Amino acid sequence: MEQKKKPFNKGGRKPKLDPRTHRYSLNLDDVENAKFLAFYDQSGYKVKAHFIKNCIFGKSFKVLRIDKSKVDYYIQLSQLFSQFRSIGILYNQTVKELHSNFAEKKALALLYKLERYTVELVKTNLQIIALTKQFEASYREEGTISAGK
Repeated sequence: MEQKKKPFNKGGRKPKLDPRTHRYSLNLDDVENAKFLAFYDQSGYKVKAHFIKNCIFGKSFKVLRIDKSKVDYYIQLSQLFSQFRSIGILYNQTVKELHSNFAEKKALALLYKLERYTVELVKTNLQIIALTKQFEASYREEGTISAGK
């Protein structure tokens, strides 16, 4: 009987179907290198080769800057809106209880006070909306960096 021979395995990685064999080199002075590294840091790429290739072939990329104060602002704003929701729920419960547990005159007097506080709350809410629009406008001005053009 004849035994089938196994093909000899050399080991190592399997060869790539489309290997990158062409390599280029460039030299930068200190100023150019600092500028390059600044753009690279802003781009968010993990590999410098990918960043350079996208710059050469004109692909644009977004620069994401994480500003701690902006993150804090949005966290506080989210908490504030959750408080507004809870105020709305409490408002409805309060009005129901006023009508069911108090005489009409007393209920109207308490509702009048509640209305004044609600007007103050609306003014505060309008200020918050104006500040948020101003904040978003300054955020949109940062834009993107377009490479290769």
